[in-house]
Amino acid sequence: MTENFRVACVQVTSGTRIADNIEKTEALIRDAADDGAQLIGLPEVVNLMQIRRKPALAEARTQAAEPSLAAYKALARELKVWIHVGSLVIKLEDDDRFANRAFLIDDTGAVVETYDKIHMFDVDLEGGESYRESEGFRPGDRAAVADTPWCRYGMSVCYDLRFPHLYRALAHAGAKVLSVPAAFTRKTGQAHWHTLIKARAIENGCFVIAPAQCGDHEDGRETFGHALIVAPWGEVLADGGEQEGFIAADLDLSLVDKARGMVPAIHNDRDFAPPQIPLAEAGE
Repeated sequence: MTENFRVACVQVTSGTRIADNIEKTEALIRDAADDGAQLIGLPEVVNLMQIRRKPALAEARTQAAEPSLAAYKALARELKVWIHVGSLVIKLEDDDRFANRAFLIDDTGAVVETYDKIHMFDVDLEGGESYRESEGFRPGDRAAVADTPWCRYGMSVCYDLRFPHLYRALAHAGAKVLSVPAAFTRKTGQAHWHTLIKARAIENGCFVIAPAQCGDHEDGRETFGHALIVAPWGEVLADGGEQEGFIAADLDLSLVDKARGMVPAIHNDRDFAPPQIPLAEAGE
């Protein structure tokens, strides 16, 4: 494995038509490849941003029939780059919900790993903004890492970001780069996005790459943007701001060992017993 490689994060405002989203992202992937990126990340639900169930059912496809996946596999093969499809809305044949599924594609066009988002975005924000992702999507039940030519790569999706134990497990499994493709809401993004991304990098001594959705979407959602590439010591190497486009940075993987050598937190982990619930609280 080599110590250095160039990554890019694509930032887009995905809409309600898969074909349009393919066209838009393909252009940005080509631009990122021309800029020298060897691994290019796409955001969450990059194929379809459609919060309404009936139109989503009409537009979504099974994995075997998904045109976005076919297009990205062909593009990776043509451009000789790795593409991390942050996630696609995938119609399931054995469930009336969708999968929120990520795909890591190598430079031959082969899918080397998939990951279904584990943590569902079921929240109630101020001002009446409410989401119930679990009603439309089936959660995953396994973490995922994959070996690339440069390092072991850890996969996650959006709301997973708020569950640090997942990233600790990825780091303990050998990941030096953690991915957080997202469609963060504007409200939660303004409050927490930068802080949480930097925290996951610092506490695990990993690079974090986070492609993002941005802007005002056709289905009414508003996403925060600010795709990020963050170094293991917490430095922001690139920030996508609020507009469509891509960001890129060269990753020096020796910085992972350097950060972990100074603050070896992942090596200092210890097992411990959970706290005992006081008897009064337990009702005894």
